[in-house]
Amino acid sequence: MLLPIRGLRWGIKHTQERKCFMRQLASSLQLYIPSTHNSALTTAASKSQTSKAPLFLNASTCTYQDGQYKGKLPFIRIAVGFGVGLFIGGKLKTYYDEKSKIDKSLHRLFPTVYAANPLSVPKPSDVDKSQDETKSVSKRMIYNFIADAVEKASDKVVYIDIKDSRRRRQYQSITNGSGFIISEDGLILTNAHLVTNRPRSSVVMVRLYNGLEYEGVVEEIDVISDLALIRINCGKLSPVRLGKSCDLRPGEFVAALGSPLSLSNSVTAGVVSSVGRCSKELGLKGKDIQYIQTDAAITFGNSGGPLINMDGEVIGINSMTVTSGISFAIPIDYAKEFIVKAEKKLSELSKYPESRTPDRRRYLGITMLTLTQNILLELQARGNAPQTSPTSITHGIFIWRVVVGSPAYQAGLQPGDIVTHINNHEIHSSRDVYKYLEERGDLSMTVIRNGQRYSVTVAPEE
Repeated sequence: MLLPIRGLRWGIKHTQERKCFMRQLASSLQLYIPSTHNSALTTAASKSQTSKAPLFLNASTCTYQDGQYKGKLPFIRIAVGFGVGLFIGGKLKTYYDEKSKIDKSLHRLFPTVYAANPLSVPKPSDVDKSQDETKSVSKRMIYNFIADAVEKASDKVVYIDIKDSRRRRQYQSITNGSGFIISEDGLILTNAHLVTNRPRSSVVMVRLYNGLEYEGVVEEIDVISDLALIRINCGKLSPVRLGKSCDLRPGEFVAALGSPLSLSNSVTAGVVSSVGRCSKELGLKGKDIQYIQTDAAITFGNSGGPLINMDGEVIGINSMTVTSGISFAIPIDYAKEFIVKAEKKLSELSKYPESRTPDRRRYLGITMLTLTQNILLELQARGNAPQTSPTSITHGIFIWRVVVGSPAYQAGLQPGDIVTHINNHEIHSSRDVYKYLEERGDLSMTVIRNGQRYSVTVAPEE
């Protein structure tokens, strides 16, 4: 109400006597009269002997002296100023009410006292609507902070399946686990025990959150920290945010993501039980790692998955579980050091051209002896050589032992077999076998067993 009053004061600031305005305020609706009628009104007023003032107040007079009012009183200016001030004040009040609903801090800066407002009367429907909005705030939106954190990292978690490629028609799953994307070009972090101690013929299959599968290549392994890097041929991926495990506190909420028991995109939640569980306390020799202990369930298949905080940042890598409620994760700070060392090693290797010769032989899975006449007679004396072997054998290798599950075992080779030819070339010693193992492709062997010749094809592992 300050603006209308200021407008009112502005309208009457040039008057000679404000008391005159207060006296004639009741007759303000009759103030404006055309100038042609002023003289007639003045005459009528002078003829009136019973009244000390005219019936109508002239716009050019204000002070009452000798039977008439003198001085100028701009009543039009007063009315316009009062109306403009009232209009602007109402508009500002409405604007303030709307802004205060959005920004509550305005109430602290400009305290207000609500009174009757003739310009903006709240409707009953508006009052009911505001009350309904307050009541409609769901507790799910307030207390489900774990779901908010999981939503930030769940699409960066991958499912890793180790499959045996020796079965041509259908790959057989050997083991599985989890991992998470750490770079846009397809670099994935997981546990080392997931990709080591596996058959050489196996392949690493990586399934993304959207269901697409890629064959992965193991780039780096650190057995001590139990960390490994896998790369897939896929770009423009969304990497997960890596947090810090150094400032982790016991009691913080955490969530373990992964694929327990091959169930992809599973979530378990808990708290940090300990931030510095030494490996010696767990009976792990040769490792100097301070593990994160949590009561979030980490079961078979969760290995390699991320342990996240409530900001959606990875603070650990799920590693192992002892019993229900006691699980352990590798701190992310160890993983950061491992990633930096791996990138440095990769950059150094890229400076040198690739060698055309393989750096290692392929795996066959047999223990063999170069077959000579003396060895054949000695084996026959011990009863280990086949008694029905042809006497015409002059060259070859004698298979002493076959590793169960090896490529030779899968192909059907047995202890006591004699291999005379590989890929239609004569075999005179074990060096000839190693030479063919350095080449690519399957090995077609001529095998003598119990006096019979057989053809066996073996697919060595890389």
